[in-house]
Amino acid sequence: MTTTDLAGVLDFLRAAEAIKTQTRSGYTSAGRAESVADHTWRLCLMAVVLADQFPGIDFARLIRICVVHDLGEAIGGDVPAVNQSAAAPKADSERADLMTLLAPLPAPLRDHVTELWDEYEAAATPEAKLAKALDKLETLLQHTQGANPPGFDYRFNLDYGRQYTAAPPLVAAIRDALDRDTLRRAEGA
Repeated sequence: MTTTDLAGVLDFLRAAEAIKTQTRSGYTSAGRAESVADHTWRLCLMAVVLADQFPGIDFARLIRICVVHDLGEAIGGDVPAVNQSAAAPKADSERADLMTLLAPLPAPLRDHVTELWDEYEAAATPEAKLAKALDKLETLLQHTQGANPPGFDYRFNLDYGRQYTAAPPLVAAIRDALDRDTLRRAEGA
């Protein structure tokens, strides 16, 4: 790696730090707004804990996809699913933000991260499908355990990401358990 490449990598890593402070719509169990980095960390932990249950999955690729899936949010922040619009797809602006964030990287690294992000968005490979499913499940899990504010819309989660979490059987079983938890939270709200 050249000195220029190293400088670009460090610039990128400094800019990516912003996901530590970008907040999401959910709250931790302590009542603090969840950060994008908080979400990404537990998504990766879920992949580590569950990967052996999915034979044929390239674990290294799965983790790489999980790590980069929300990097664009370092610039534009998270847009909660309940606030997203078909007229202004989140993926378009998030990809543009990702490209801005990746600009300091040497071209091969920039291309690699972009390919992983695009793979996640397309959800066409087994690894991307599993990453997408775990991403949705992590969000549901956080919403069922977080100290969310009054008026939090738990029932929205009953349909959230369903197309990604209906299969395989373990993903569906986790989804069913989280739906039950969601209903309990909705009834208690």
